[in-house]
Amino acid sequence: MKRALAAVLLMFVAPAAHARDALGVWGDWAAFRDPGVPRCYAIALARPAPGRVREFEPYLTVATWPTRDVRGQIHIRLPRRAPPDARVTLSLGGQAFPLVAGGASAWAVDRRADAAIVAAMRSASDLTVSLRDTGGRVTREVWRLAGLPSALDAAALACAAR
Repeated sequence: MKRALAAVLLMFVAPAAHARDALGVWGDWAAFRDPGVPRCYAIALARPAPGRVREFEPYLTVATWPTRDVRGQIHIRLPRRAPPDARVTLSLGGQAFPLVAGGASAWAVDRRADAAIVAAMRSASDLTVSLRDTGGRVTREVWRLAGLPSALDAAALACAAR
């Protein structure tokens, strides 16, 4: 199961997936190091949504870019393109964080929000990302967070040891 998850995650990350070093799989989360960039990240696919049509397979990454002095950057691949004025919200542990959307991606509004989200993710069991378009249509995606702390730690250590 873990090898299958890692293989599926590699397919969605980017075409040059062969250049990445797999660091391990913990629960629904995997960690990778991309020495060419360099960057390290934890990644997970959203829970399956039987019967729902998705334009894209949604995933969530938490990345470290050591040469850019960026740590714990949240990136969400949405299941469909967000209209320019769409509202995207990440919810977990009784907290809600607005996200900035662009195309089929969403990010935290700033580094402080990234840090708050990652801290909350470490102790929550799951998170939900909701996309509400101007017509009121809501799409929700859910990620399990079991295994996330280990994947985050592996990614952070891999980039610290570069």
